[in-house]
Amino acid sequence: MEFLTTEGLPKIGRASAWGELYASRMSQCVFTPRVQDNFEAQLHIGQLGPVKLARLTLDDCSVERTQKHITRNAPRLYNFLLQARGSSVFRHCGHEAHLEEGDFVLCDTGLPHHFSTAEQSETVMVRVPDDTLRIYLPTPDKFCGQRLGRTSGLTGTVAAMVRELSSGTGGTIDHNSEDRVARYLLELMSLAYTTGTELDGEASAIAWRRRKDVIQYIEENLRDPDLTPAKISEGLGVSSRYLRTVFASGNEKMGAFILRRRLEECARQMGNPAWKAHTLTEIAFSWGFNSAAHFTRTFHEKYSMAPREYRRVSLAQYEQQAR
Repeated sequence: MEFLTTEGLPKIGRASAWGELYASRMSQCVFTPRVQDNFEAQLHIGQLGPVKLARLTLDDCSVERTQKHITRNAPRLYNFLLQARGSSVFRHCGHEAHLEEGDFVLCDTGLPHHFSTAEQSETVMVRVPDDTLRIYLPTPDKFCGQRLGRTSGLTGTVAAMVRELSSGTGGTIDHNSEDRVARYLLELMSLAYTTGTELDGEASAIAWRRRKDVIQYIEENLRDPDLTPAKISEGLGVSSRYLRTVFASGNEKMGAFILRRRLEECARQMGNPAWKAHTLTEIAFSWGFNSAAHFTRTFHEKYSMAPREYRRVSLAQYEQQAR
């Protein structure tokens, strides 16, 4: 099992150096610690047949993988994330999953995502290649970003197995048995997801896959103020009517989805001290809004307070938690 740590890295620029180290073994992303001068992290990595097991321990921190970190046509990988200790918020594919110890969430590394914790957190990642995962879970797109609660069906059993395998005990497994153990783990994972999440059973696998293509296009172009269903239809080469039908599998109209995602990204940056020097209008316009009045009204409708007040409260909470 490979072990990486921030110990020995210079305090100045430590998060950036850790990000480069992490990218060399896992995926490229940005680490933003709550306390810049006191950031610590550890990563244990092991391999079980086609499955990579990684245990990541972080201080209070946010981790973001944006579109610029994603290489087109790169091999698609999925991560099952187990919240092993602490709590976190995971934003992905238009969903916001609040994770407590024992919960899972599924992540497509080919799409942007954001992870944050307000305390020291430990996450176990089960990384699986796309072609391998689809043998056991043919439609992983349906589950990305959605929380699988620790009390649901087989979740507790799967969590216990993931903890054990990632702790280093898996090193005692005979090399010839690794593929068999990995298959058993993926079969349990599949059962846990298909029996423990509430999804529309009538939505076809093809429809969900195409819906993910739409979401990916939206995420890539979310900052474009001219992003509309018509432009998405043109960009993907499908009719507007067909596009609406496919997107309807998620029970949210496309225009509402775009607006919600823009507001969520604005809210996230407004609560981040790194964006304190930027005005609310700058933040809003950077995420595709072209009217300050429209932004203020829709933000108030979603968060029940004006943007300025939301920023004041969020930054105060951030500073209090950092003490």
